[in-house]
Amino acid sequence: MSVVKSTLSDGDRGIVGNALQGALVDLVDLSLVAKQVHWNVIGPRFRSIHLQLDEVVASGRQHADTVAERAAAIGVSPDGRAVTVAKTSGIDEVKDGWIKDGQVVRAMVAALAAVIGRMRERILATAEADPVSQDILIGLTADLEKHHWMFQAESQ
Repeated sequence: MSVVKSTLSDGDRGIVGNALQGALVDLVDLSLVAKQVHWNVIGPRFRSIHLQLDEVVASGRQHADTVAERAAAIGVSPDGRAVTVAKTSGIDEVKDGWIKDGQVVRAMVAALAAVIGRMRERILATAEADPVSQDILIGLTADLEKHHWMFQAESQ
């Protein structure tokens, strides 16, 4: 049951709700992964990578809030609980402890690529069902692709 009534059909709301929920989980996990490696990065490029990771965390958190609020606006209850994120995220787990700067860069390139790939699937899935939600997904994917590019450049 939804307490918020949407102008979307039930079928379209289901499609879009699934896309937004998946996006929320991936964005929450991306921000957590970035913060984890932010705290544990070591090496000669520590400072620049440390600061770059904070930018990813801020983006992930901002986009997660936008996605969750869009879900709520169409009558879908967003679920960003830790248990849900742990069960459904598409990002590989990062190791604990200190992590060399090069490993951090590789981990972030992989995490961002995984999220971007899943976002692009969601963009396609929402094209007909809800162009408004699709637009949100397009915009945040562009932002993630910028971070992906910057981390790739860092690894050269």
